[in-house]
Amino acid sequence: MPCDHNAIDLLKYFFKMNTRQEQLKAFDRLLTIMDELRTQCPWDKKQTMQTLRHLTIEETYELGDAILDNDLVEVKKELGDLLLHIVFYAKIGSETKDFDIADVANEICEKLISRHPHIYGDVVVADEEEVKQNWERLKLKEGKDSVLEGVPKSLPALVKASRIQDKVAGVGFDWEEPHQVFEKVQEELAELQVEIEANDQEKIEDEFGDVLFSMINYARFLKVDPENALERTNKKFIKRFQFLEKKAKEMGKDLQDMSLAEMDLYWEEAKRL
Repeated sequence: MPCDHNAIDLLKYFFKMNTRQEQLKAFDRLLTIMDELRTQCPWDKKQTMQTLRHLTIEETYELGDAILDNDLVEVKKELGDLLLHIVFYAKIGSETKDFDIADVANEICEKLISRHPHIYGDVVVADEEEVKQNWERLKLKEGKDSVLEGVPKSLPALVKASRIQDKVAGVGFDWEEPHQVFEKVQEELAELQVEIEANDQEKIEDEFGDVLFSMINYARFLKVDPENALERTNKKFIKRFQFLEKKAKEMGKDLQDMSLAEMDLYWEEAKRL
């Protein structure tokens, strides 16, 4: 009987829980390998934070794909790739004597302790929302000029809009009820229609942006991650369109030669499947 390696990996994942000592030993092994690669491998020796940056972003997206697909074996692998990058940056930082991996770990430990006074102090919170609000207030006390300072400039626009809305909601700048947000969506759609009829391209783009922003806000009230929702739709569309392409090939046709009625027939079949 053939061996299902994915099933075996999943069993190992769920049932082989390493002890703290084994976890520390594995991390120490990674640090040792990083030291060796940095001194012996021609490629690793040449890397800088700047050359690694785009690779780190790519690895983060690959992890996101694995999470969205609920592929835990791939999640484990992609987490390893990201962990390697963290260790790599820390190694470079130690070479310039700016910081090392211990500094990185201690920094985040101190932040977590200071941002969780309900765990490490005497603050009492009622629920998750109060935790988020305290988090944003503490950031301002730490010297931040704006609650929006923590939103990276290079985030994709859809993700950035979601993070902006999360941040401002954390300090109380928010709608009270979901129906109010939906009414805002309808209001923005009406304003978009006005500009479409006026045929003012610049204003159409402005209003279209407002519609998207309000839809992303509504998603938050529905407890839907808009990035995940859109990516699921992307994947669904790709599967259905590729089914359509497959059917065209089976008929010996190019898609360009098929009528919209024929395409729609196979599209509906793809939806049923």
